[in-house]
Amino acid sequence: MNSATHRQLRVVAIGGGTGLSTLLLGLKRYVAAPGSHDRRRRASDHPTIDAPCLISELSAVVTVTDDGGSSGRLREDLNILPPGDIRNCMVALSEDEHLLSRLFQYRFEQGELEGHSFGNLFVAALSGITGDFAQAVHMSSQILATRGRIYPATNANATLAALMDDGSVVHGETNITASKRSIAELMIEPPDVSPVPETLEAIAAADLITLGPGSLYTSLITNLLVRGIPEALQASGATRVYICNLMTQANESLGLTASEHIEKIFDHAGGRIFDCALINTGPIPPEAVERYAREGQSPIKADLDRIRALGVEPITGNFVHEGEVLRHNYEHVAETVLQLALHRPAVAA
Repeated sequence: MNSATHRQLRVVAIGGGTGLSTLLLGLKRYVAAPGSHDRRRRASDHPTIDAPCLISELSAVVTVTDDGGSSGRLREDLNILPPGDIRNCMVALSEDEHLLSRLFQYRFEQGELEGHSFGNLFVAALSGITGDFAQAVHMSSQILATRGRIYPATNANATLAALMDDGSVVHGETNITASKRSIAELMIEPPDVSPVPETLEAIAAADLITLGPGSLYTSLITNLLVRGIPEALQASGATRVYICNLMTQANESLGLTASEHIEKIFDHAGGRIFDCALINTGPIPPEAVERYAREGQSPIKADLDRIRALGVEPITGNFVHEGEVLRHNYEHVAETVLQLALHRPAVAA
């Protein structure tokens, strides 16, 4: 039995949107329940990991630049950070995500609360009680008995701006996403926002760091614009893995290959911030390809040689979960990234 599989890993997952919360569903399976003294897992619990393995610390670093929908309204009315992506992560890491999903994702359909989700109001209320958004997220996690910590990328009330391919500048995430132009460069305003200190501590202590999946600019790169985070990632001795999307996305990545996604990330981070990239090479159902093609989207080309030329090792496989909406198979992705970390030397304490 390989002694590496007995290690307890400290894991940091960075991103936003549906991609991050989906990945957390997979990683949560390897974390002991809050208050549990069981620090081991049976081999039968995880079909591709052949000995007990446990994540000792799981931290999610979440983008907080959304300015649309319920999150945007709360941000404007209460001057708080947008809670939407945070809410999704709390649901994913909670002990009973099925019950909490129904409760936290519930949207009021009439009156002054129309359009608001209960989960967003819950986080907003705790933010008002504590006077600190990050503390409100921490308290929410305790109340919901989440298997992991959730940190906003910054506690600052920051907004996005994008230089488009025609030289124009678009302000605000909602406007950027709605633009028909392609993004040339993403910026954050103000430009010197600081991270939550616990985020840098978690990155420094991590054995495994993941970035993605998620919208290239508004879910991933936005985290890398927070002062100190890209520097911490470059300095980390952890196994650092980028999880590439399955499909291109309107105005964020149309026409970009897998290596071009990586190049955009490195350009904004100011250097190489991961060692491996999970690239799907499995088949995508033709009906899904046709459906996404109507929006101009297509499967991301796995140009593996160009990825290697960037100093990144591609990890290929079939990571597709077939359903009504294309998603990563979060169980397979979680198992794959944990295997990568288990077979590398441990980070020095």
